[in-house]
Amino acid sequence: MQTKLNARALLDQVCPAFESVFRDMYAKTALHVLRYVLLEENVTEEVIRETAGSSHGKAWIQEKVERVHAMPVPEKQSAAQRTALLCMVEILLAQQEQLRHLEIKIEEAAMEISEVGLLRSIPGIGDKLAATLIAEIGDASQFENPKQLVAYAGLDPSVYSSGQFVASSMRITKRGSKRLRRALYLAVQCGIRRSTNERLKAYYDKKRQEGKPYKVTVIACANKLLHHIYAILKKGQPFQA
Repeated sequence: MQTKLNARALLDQVCPAFESVFRDMYAKTALHVLRYVLLEENVTEEVIRETAGSSHGKAWIQEKVERVHAMPVPEKQSAAQRTALLCMVEILLAQQEQLRHLEIKIEEAAMEISEVGLLRSIPGIGDKLAATLIAEIGDASQFENPKQLVAYAGLDPSVYSSGQFVASSMRITKRGSKRLRRALYLAVQCGIRRSTNERLKAYYDKKRQEGKPYKVTVIACANKLLHHIYAILKKGQPFQA
């Protein structure tokens, strides 16, 4: 975080208009372009290979570099500031590469966990989501029933009382794992998009036809999905459409 703050402060002094070309100065492509601009080198095939993940071609990257080169240079800019910014860019690129390798290692380790494979059988849940869900849920046997897992995720409805009156609100408790809820919401989005998970999409459509608001419906779908996940993990059997 400190490296990013230092880089932004230096960028404001060396190339203040850079973010008008790249909205995210910390993106891989932006950092590579900034690096070559600071080095005053031309865009080569090597640059294209290094930014291959951006899905942009040489002409696009060259146009970005030319726009950066065309920007007015601040009068108070010094060689020391350019060198310092280049160092910050190199550090950020190295951190991104280390993070990429770490993610690969985590994914490889996750593939060896049988429970991850079971959750990947659910339409809309890929490698990363399955690994995240298992990491947050842990051993499903610690929950006696799906309701306990729902409560653990904080998806159970909150209850309020006044005197002898007790009622459930439309809000969830949110007392559980925030990361688990986020993963479930994303799994729901992936499942109902283009009807990837037909069973979940049918449930979503049913709730919407009943007049339920979008957010309420998504929460209901996340609750439903968590019930499916619980059953799959307890039985040790893949999802059945």
